[in-house]
Amino acid sequence: MTIDIKKNTLEKCIQRLEKRLLESRTPQGFWQGCLSSSALSTATAVFALAMVDEKKYESRIQRGLKWLRDNSNSDGGWGDTPLSLSNISTTMLCWAVFKQAESLSGYEKTVADTEKWLIKNAGSLEPKQLLKTVNAKYGKDRTFSSPILMMCALAGRLNGAEDIWKLLKPLPFELAIMPHEFYKFLRLPVVSYALPALIAIGQLQFHRRKPANPITRLLRHLTQDKTYNILKKMQPENGGFLEAAPLTSFIVISLAATGKKNSIVAKRGIGFLLDSVREDGSWPIDTNLATWVTTLSINALAGNPDFKNILPTKERKDLQQWLLIQQHRKVHPYTNAAPGGWAWTDAPGAVPDADDTAGALIALYNLDLVDDNVTEAVKVALEWLLDIQNKDGGIPTFCKGWNKLPFDRSAADITAHVITAMKLWLDFLPASMQRPVGVAIKKALSYLQKTQQDNGSWLPLWFGNQFESQQQNPVYGTTKVLTSLSQLINTDSNISERMFSKAVKWLLEAQNHDGGWGAGKSIISSIEETSLAVDALASLINQLAQHSKTACDLFHNLEQMRSAVLTGTAWLIKKIDNSDITAAPIGLYFARLWYFEELYPVIFALSAMKRINLESYFRSVPTLHNTISP
Repeated sequence: MTIDIKKNTLEKCIQRLEKRLLESRTPQGFWQGCLSSSALSTATAVFALAMVDEKKYESRIQRGLKWLRDNSNSDGGWGDTPLSLSNISTTMLCWAVFKQAESLSGYEKTVADTEKWLIKNAGSLEPKQLLKTVNAKYGKDRTFSSPILMMCALAGRLNGAEDIWKLLKPLPFELAIMPHEFYKFLRLPVVSYALPALIAIGQLQFHRRKPANPITRLLRHLTQDKTYNILKKMQPENGGFLEAAPLTSFIVISLAATGKKNSIVAKRGIGFLLDSVREDGSWPIDTNLATWVTTLSINALAGNPDFKNILPTKERKDLQQWLLIQQHRKVHPYTNAAPGGWAWTDAPGAVPDADDTAGALIALYNLDLVDDNVTEAVKVALEWLLDIQNKDGGIPTFCKGWNKLPFDRSAADITAHVITAMKLWLDFLPASMQRPVGVAIKKALSYLQKTQQDNGSWLPLWFGNQFESQQQNPVYGTTKVLTSLSQLINTDSNISERMFSKAVKWLLEAQNHDGGWGAGKSIISSIEETSLAVDALASLINQLAQHSKTACDLFHNLEQMRSAVLTGTAWLIKKIDNSDITAAPIGLYFARLWYFEELYPVIFALSAMKRINLESYFRSVPTLHNTISP
């Protein structure tokens, strides 16, 4: 095997990535990024506009329909992004919205191709068969199945011999009047973030078909106004629930279908949709991930020894102040989250979550401008994280164990991220907090040990891969855990050597023949996944280099790790030199909706390359041909 990496080539690659990342900042100095356009968002937003006032919004509706037609897949279906494989959810929603275009010419072939895809993948266009297909995909979780079927029913796509509203499982919107602390006992059929949809769609279902049980019927009748007021209270000032076009659209659609299209909630929702539409007529899955990509960018740039020159004190201070402003300091009206966390964006519709809180804490540490304001923010944030840690030791996304649905249960990637943040700030904490934080870290490590897959990998919550058989992304999950654990080598006896060695062995075996990584072996390589793998292995090697005894005890394949890092780096350099910095749709949004973010490949590749010490690696791999030149 031959690897030829010149030192100056690597340095130029790093400089190029740094330049691109720095040029991506907003005039205010932070990063906003750019999320992919979404067929699902576009279909739901167009349908919402048509439900409220088809004539008034005619031009926007037609632009959205044209974008959908032009961005359908060759097989007749749609994926969540223009780079995604066709799926039943997005295709059914697009099929529903094209009912709006029946009087327009130019869409006949699109609709015909869509129906062929549905027949092939669902079995038929019969309402009961479509219901069966959608319900089979989502199981007991009705967070997304109910909105899909609701929209198709309103479009007239589920007309049959039997009343479709009789077949749809009703959502118990009356439960929303219960105090938040009782939600975990109610076994809601939707996850915590979807309460607005539970209310709006549940009320629509009640409007279309009253329950046979007289007590249930009376209860729902009596709670309509109360639950609507809860919905209104949860809506942010800009009208966008969670900053998400689909969720906001589903709520507007439901309200319009119950005669409330002129309600304040519907009007604000339409305002959000009009403000977030793009020039080409499409909508993204969310407004942006500004806080998330800003913290990722800071943490990637911080890997450079020249970090303080790249981001001078004034710029780092401005970023620090911006991050501190983004910390939520009040009880959140949406999830009832306590003060202290960060959300994924600076927009008003966001909700604080553990992953973004960890990222912000790490960024504040890397900015290296600790003062009283920072230490107080850190203290409150760590208290927030301690409060949501689940009994199993893991960290969930938003809330402590509401139920067993995805975003309310512990996740390996989030737990690892939180461990890193806690460990960095541990020595800055007052003695009264150091012990509970230390205990939380031990519990989290125990959770990671218990959730490691038999093959050595970990599965993440917020990232996937459409080409993996279960659409999981064990490379993302494993690299995130390994990167976190590598910082704890020789400092924590709770880390099992077997846990490390199994994970490394799996990651090495997952490398493709081209030198890159996908979500697993023989899955097409991407910049994001290759960067994450290189970053994790290089971080581990660098830590082991400081603990030679540990390295000997833990691994007999250190040379194989270095070889994998070098071949992965060579793959990345080739991609970047060819200007092929293309984002991959590996991001998962709520309800497992796919997205890609244009800054991910830049940030991930930059972080990985800054870990690499070519002289050290090549000296350790004498069998490899190499060139290191000034």
